[in-house]
Amino acid sequence: MHTVQQILNNKDNNDIWHITPDATVYEAIQMMADRKAGALLVMQGPALKGIISERDYAREVILKGRASKQTRVDEIMSANVISVQSSESVNASLGLMTKHHIRHLPIVDDDRVIGVVSLGDLVKDIISDQQSTIAQLENYIRG
Repeated sequence: MHTVQQILNNKDNNDIWHITPDATVYEAIQMMADRKAGALLVMQGPALKGIISERDYAREVILKGRASKQTRVDEIMSANVISVQSSESVNASLGLMTKHHIRHLPIVDDDRVIGVVSLGDLVKDIISDQQSTIAQLENYIRG
């Protein structure tokens, strides 16, 4: 079984996209749009302070009639960030994401963010692993 570190190693782009807590929600949404991302880490220097997603924007700004150019990221971000270490298995990480209904999972080793994996990254890895197993079994059966 693969670890999330192996997924990070195989990602084409492992940039850690982040924004500061005092930035505006508008700036965060603009950054997400520019990078075609669904979420950004909220960081103060190297410290992970939270995560902001398109969902947070929809629920905490749009539905509440707030102004994105006047609302700060730290006012709507999720502060209790669920993360895993790089040694965590893909299956355990997927289970954690499913349990907590999240789509982005920061990878943190020794209080340092080393990357982020998405639900799609994990599903893609599992499908690839299963396809490989099927091919090996078919080869074994054919002898």
